[in-house]
Amino acid sequence: MKHQIVVLGAGYAGANAAARLAKRLHPADTEITLVNADAEFVERVRMHQLATGQDLKPRALTDVFAGTGVRVRQARVTAVDAEHRTVAVVDADGPARIAYDTLVYALGSTAADHGVPGVAEHAHFVAGKESALRLRARLADLAAGAPLLVVGGGLTGIEASTEIAEARPDLRVSLATHGSLGDWLSEKAKGHLRAAFDRLGITLHEHTDIASVDPTGALTTDGSTIPAQVTVWTAGFAVHPIAAATTLRVSARGQIVVDDTMRSVSHPDVYAVGDAALAPGASGSPLRMSCASGVPSAYQAADAIAARLTGRQLPQNKIGYTAQCISLGRRDAVVQWVTPDDEPKPSAVTGTMAARIKEFICRSAAWSMSHPTLMLPTRRRHTVPADEPVAITA
Repeated sequence: MKHQIVVLGAGYAGANAAARLAKRLHPADTEITLVNADAEFVERVRMHQLATGQDLKPRALTDVFAGTGVRVRQARVTAVDAEHRTVAVVDADGPARIAYDTLVYALGSTAADHGVPGVAEHAHFVAGKESALRLRARLADLAAGAPLLVVGGGLTGIEASTEIAEARPDLRVSLATHGSLGDWLSEKAKGHLRAAFDRLGITLHEHTDIASVDPTGALTTDGSTIPAQVTVWTAGFAVHPIAAATTLRVSARGQIVVDDTMRSVSHPDVYAVGDAALAPGASGSPLRMSCASGVPSAYQAADAIAARLTGRQLPQNKIGYTAQCISLGRRDAVVQWVTPDDEPKPSAVTGTMAARIKEFICRSAAWSMSHPTLMLPTRRRHTVPADEPVAITA
């Protein structure tokens, strides 16, 4: 009987994990099923572009994985039974269960409202395709001069506010952030970031926390109000609650706790990648939620699964960072060089060149995911019995 590998989620992490497994394992011994709620791959790093009216290239998952041996199943995951090794889903035919021998959990994350009153009811988000399209429709209805507030000064908030301000210069865009703008960046990057906000006419509310959101704007914790016909909430991410409802060991925020090979520390037949995992990098420090972490963790998990199934040496964890790329509209950006532990270096690239670098990285990530048969040499190896010794060859 074939070893059943089920991958949950076809974002950057899940799709790359499935593709890499298909390149590493022989189809005579294994069957790979990729489960995703959407029929298409969603370029999550471009949701701020989608929200401002830009159309993204459609990538149907069935087309992407045609000829790879990966079976794509469009379904929404509702639960995981880690003890009985089954996944509950709902698809076009109704509720169903999928059995697995090895599970790769890559359901990612969504926007976190942190329990702030009114956010769920009145704010808009750019954490996924549906929410970005809702914001897109709302922006199209806004008249010139309407105030818009972006809450959150991280990468998503910066990119969303600058993209909106560039696409709709007739709006009064503002951004509220807990700290100072770009306070984790180098001096060069921070200076360029502020200049971009000045150029785009974005009003800054620094050292500001939001107490509640309503249809007319936001109330701050110091009692002041920020008027907004639209509030865009980008203040952090939360993982989907499915893992926390299982017997898997999870962190306080619901991420599955994994080892250097992205394997669950409580259930050896489960792997977690991307935002869904509390995973160590090469230095042992936890990886941050990002595409920059998701793809390397997917490769690490796939190679570890293949190594264990085929009796080969486990891969070393070499995951680290090189840069943080922040788009500031379509023609401007910051590329902040960082250490492998994600600490900023003094150097950064800014302006048009940085925008080109950011665009190249985004296009490369999407291209590699959508051309799985062209990535990596194919070495589909047969599985070995579980009791056979692990080889020491690479």
